Amino acid sequence: MIGVLALQGGFIEHIHALEKLGVPNFEIREMGDLEKNKPDGIILPGGESTTIGKLLHSSGLFQCIDDLIRSGVPVLGTCAGMILLAKRIVNDDRLYFQAMDISVKRNAYGRQLGSFCAVENFEGIGRIPMTFIRAPFIERIDDENVQILCRMDDHIVAARQKNMLVTSFHPELTDDLRVHQYFLDKF
Repeated sequence: MIGVLALQGGFIEHIHALEKLGVPNFEIREMGDLEKNKPDGIILPGGESTTIGKLLHSSGLFQCIDDLIRSGVPVLGTCAGMILLAKRIVNDDRLYFQAMDISVKRNAYGRQLGSFCAVENFEGIGRIPMTFIRAPFIERIDDENVQILCRMDDHIVAARQKNMLVTSFHPELTDDLRVHQYFLDKF
């Protein structure tokens, strides 16, 4: 069963993608959700990373999710989820889980009006549609064990390390379910 963090942002689209794939899932809104369900994987959706970070702390979920990530539970972080997992945010002093050895640049592709779609090659999947909304990108890989999965315009927009998969883009906003399937298959 996959737990989808449902505090803010585009969580419902991830739930719909999982449902299309026939994958049992549940929303993580409060501690009781994790007490009732032990997730086999977690999705940290896009949204506003600072808001999600504050809500993680005020809800008491931060430490529990951090413990799950560090124990090896697979996690998919999309857009803001990637920011939450990064060890370093190059243009922001706030830090969150600091679990993945990457340095991320917030809003690297500009403001909301700078949102766009593209198609690029994702290692192990092939060419996929990608939707970028105020997207970050990975400015630097800080450990040789981080595997780059996708680049766009010479910027890293998808990577994996240990139990973590991150994307700058929103795979849940297309009809292409291959990134979600990749997450389910690889972890």
